[in-house]
Amino acid sequence: MSHNVSFADYRTALTTPGAGGPMIAAVFARLPIAMVGFALLFYVQRTTGSYATAGLVSAGALVGAAVGSVFQGRIMDRLGPSRPLLVTSSAFVVFVTVAVISVESGASTPALVALAVTVGMTQPTVGSASRTLWSRLLPAGRTRQAAYNYDAISIEVFFILGPGLAGLLSALPWAGTGVLISAVTQAVGAIAFALTKTVRAQRPMAVVSGSRLLGPLVSPGMWTVILAVMGFGVVIGFVEVAVPAAATAAGQQAMGGLMLSVWSVSSVIFGVIYGMRPWPRPLHLRLPVLLGVFAILVTFSAIPTTLFWLGATLLIAGAMITPQSTSHSTALEQVAPPSTMTEAFGWVITAVTLGLALGQSVSGYLVEHVSVSSAFVAAAVAGVLFAGLVFVFRGTIAAGVPGRKADHALAS
Repeated sequence: MSHNVSFADYRTALTTPGAGGPMIAAVFARLPIAMVGFALLFYVQRTTGSYATAGLVSAGALVGAAVGSVFQGRIMDRLGPSRPLLVTSSAFVVFVTVAVISVESGASTPALVALAVTVGMTQPTVGSASRTLWSRLLPAGRTRQAAYNYDAISIEVFFILGPGLAGLLSALPWAGTGVLISAVTQAVGAIAFALTKTVRAQRPMAVVSGSRLLGPLVSPGMWTVILAVMGFGVVIGFVEVAVPAAATAAGQQAMGGLMLSVWSVSSVIFGVIYGMRPWPRPLHLRLPVLLGVFAILVTFSAIPTTLFWLGATLLIAGAMITPQSTSHSTALEQVAPPSTMTEAFGWVITAVTLGLALGQSVSGYLVEHVSVSSAFVAAAVAGVLFAGLVFVFRGTIAAGVPGRKADHALAS
């Protein structure tokens, strides 16, 4: 169901009794989410002098995060979030420490990649736990939707600030400063979140029949949401490689990062406005339409004119980012069994991460062997294809999930 959200709804959601402590702690736990990978990339590159090694290490951290988010989510659904977050936060600190020692001691590339995977796997997934917490604290309706919108908008802000902060910290005399500060901030934030009274009081829900093995994937609609999220990630992955390449080709390499920040800014601003009157109203139509429009708008970036034109087209296309993120979050509530919500959000993180990796790898090949414009065109084509598939399977989202009523009972 779709809800129009007002500024009053945001205020009500964020001032809900019991929400303040977890929300503040989550800021510290989630701000470094885009910092750790970038800081590790800069650290390894500066220390080893190899972009290839740094790229492999960064990719290893992404793969680890993609796998870890699902497993952590499933465990939190079974046990509640506090104990799993405390364990993963502790393991995260240990593996980051070992990784730093290994970089400083000149460990081999395979060893560094393996450690990066463990770092990614143990990154505490406070985002999943936070999203699930809103569904416990707030009744279904406009206020809960406002909380989901806040989650999507805040993570977009963190992705804007994170890479820049990682770059600044990594430029300090010791290249590992960014890794150290981001890891400590994330671990402390996650532990503080886990120890709040509201989070400690959260109990697992009864598991609907048949969902223990497959988790949220027992619902056909969940597969459709994953498809939409992966398509979203693929388009962004293409653009994240093509934009810096376009700036470099124009002789203004430093503009590449600024361009990507521009579309993130428009995403945040339009995300707030979109929440007040989401369109299309039916959720099963909203996912394919938003993805399709996003892909089509990216096509205009393929027109080879000036960087100003590229920036303008990104500003327009970026307006579709947060509306998709909030719609994905809303769709989970409709298609995933309530007892698997944390794992369901983990699947969203995994899907977008794999989409980003796929888009970036293909885009890099096209930029190097064909042209920058071809990468933008390929992004649009891929996005439209994914949108078409989501449209074909839209009925699974409208149908929701079997056994939802039975799954609402709390475990005794």
